[in-house]
Amino acid sequence: MNGHGVSSRLYSPSTPQLAEFKDICSRTTDPATYPLASEIKSNIPIYDLAALESTGLTADLINRLQDEWHHILHTGAGVYVLRSMYAPAKYETTLNTTNEAFNAIIAREAAQSTKKGDHFAVGGSNDRIWNSFSKHALQDPSSFIDYYSNPWLAIVSESWLGPAYRVTAQVNAVHPGGAAQEAHRDYHLGFQEEVACKRYPAATQLTSQFLTLQGAVAHSDMPISSGPTRFLPFSQTYKSGYLAWRKPEFRAFFQESYVALPLSFGDGLFFNPALFHAAGANEMDPQNGGFRRVANLLQISSAFGKPMETVDSVPLVDATWDLLLERFRAAGGALATQELDPDTYSLQQREIRAFVQAVAEGYPFPTNLDQRPPALSGMAPESEQDIVVKGLEGGWDRKQVVAALEKIHVDSRA
Repeated sequence: MNGHGVSSRLYSPSTPQLAEFKDICSRTTDPATYPLASEIKSNIPIYDLAALESTGLTADLINRLQDEWHHILHTGAGVYVLRSMYAPAKYETTLNTTNEAFNAIIAREAAQSTKKGDHFAVGGSNDRIWNSFSKHALQDPSSFIDYYSNPWLAIVSESWLGPAYRVTAQVNAVHPGGAAQEAHRDYHLGFQEEVACKRYPAATQLTSQFLTLQGAVAHSDMPISSGPTRFLPFSQTYKSGYLAWRKPEFRAFFQESYVALPLSFGDGLFFNPALFHAAGANEMDPQNGGFRRVANLLQISSAFGKPMETVDSVPLVDATWDLLLERFRAAGGALATQELDPDTYSLQQREIRAFVQAVAEGYPFPTNLDQRPPALSGMAPESEQDIVVKGLEGGWDRKQVVAALEKIHVDSRA
């Protein structure tokens, strides 16, 4: 309390208490809470998407899955696994072609001899592609469309963030011998120094976790010896965790208590950014079949937050438009917009809608309302997604859609 009887808006340095943290992390996951999960391992729910797809993806099933996933991230273990999110039976070519694109980008950037900073890894122990989202689109538009057309990505993203999210991605390939990370929390406040973090009010520290969804797609098999990410289930529910994670006693407890699950090529994994976690050490022997552990790290941002990387949608739409329009026409020329009954979506419509949501901005603010006033029928101007949908349905050519998107950017300036 201050002198006026009002409680402090800030956490104090003494707020984090290890005993309280240990008590929170001692909980266990009740399988009955998540009936759609195929199994629970180390408190982490695992969902077999191939099995769920075989039953038919109705709107009701999708809604129930999203409820379970939201609950896991909010008050449950904080992390879940999606087996066969990019099922090799369907996506093997896409994943292999995408890996070829990533390898080409890594080789090109290495040849430029530009040293890269990394959040947590020791230099030289991994290959990192910042903004792999944009670079992938420009390197190989076809596999980029295939990759980000995955309907599960849209379903997962909406379950935590709602619509109009922004996808960013970074590739991390850890070589044999690559060391483990220290336990940490992620963006936003997880990337602030402690001296800055403690200046944010307690309520803001709680809010931070609702602005981002962290995820990863396995671009190689990830046996335990390769060092898949380590997690401390339920730790995201510890309110002062953004001040706690750097403290030696909290990191020591993480080292004693973390869990990790092996992943297979094409599996997905999603977690609350406030969950204590750390990439593991790649202890595979390169002389005995060891290999790089490769993941495409997905960082998906709420429309109401700031993504970590800037994505310019215009060149990405420019690079993919002709292929996208071709696929749109092959799907019957009707986009599965949010106004349609989800039960009527075809697989192609789901894929096209998922891609549009990934590549174009769905939130039209901030903008210049003098230049871009709200539509007569609503309270907001058109978003980039609105323009892309209009272009697909109107059969626009590439120059038309690019010009329309560029006009949004010009008119949005102050």
